[in-house]
Amino acid sequence: MLKKILSIVGNIFKSISIVILCFLAFIVISSRITGGESTILGYQLKAVLSGSMEPTFHTGSIIAVKLGANPSSYQKGDIVTFQMDNKLITHRIAAVHHKNGEISYKTKGDNNNAQDLWTVYPQNIVGKYSNFTIPYVGYALNFVSSKAGSALLLIVPGILLTLFSLRNLFQLRKEFEQKTAG
Repeated sequence: MLKKILSIVGNIFKSISIVILCFLAFIVISSRITGGESTILGYQLKAVLSGSMEPTFHTGSIIAVKLGANPSSYQKGDIVTFQMDNKLITHRIAAVHHKNGEISYKTKGDNNNAQDLWTVYPQNIVGKYSNFTIPYVGYALNFVSSKAGSALLLIVPGILLTLFSLRNLFQLRKEFEQKTAG
C-alpha cells in the first residue's frame, strides 16, 4: 500500500515538474523568437526580484501584468509595472497628480517606508498587476532566461528524452526475448 502511495505521489510530482518545465520552455522560446517579452492573452509574466512589495507578493514569485490599458486611467492603490532607468519596477500607486492636463504618479513599494523618489509618467507604465501570483517560480524563470539556463532548458529535456527512450527500448527487447524464449 505504501509503495502504491509513493508511486502516485512520484507520478504527480513528475507531472507537475513536466508542466512547469514546458511552461518555462514556452516562455523562454517565445521571448527568444519575438525578441522581446512573451505575451499570453494580453498578459506578461514578470519575475519579482526584490522584496519591496512583500507581503503582497514575495521575492522569487512570478506575477501576471495586464498590458494595453489606458495608462492615464490608473488610480491610487493600483499596482503597476513601469520602466525606470532601464529597469522594470512593480509598485503601488500612492498618489495621482494632475498638472496642466498631464497625469503623473507617485509610487511606493508596500514594504518600503517612503514613497519612491521618482515620478512615473503614463508612457513609462507597462501594465497593471492582475492579482495572479505563483510563488518561487520566478527564480526558475529568471534562471532559464539567462544564457546558461536557456541552454540547460534545451539540453536537459533532450537527454532525459533520450534516456527514457533507451529504457523503453531495453524493456521492449527484454519482453520480446522472454516471449520468443517461452
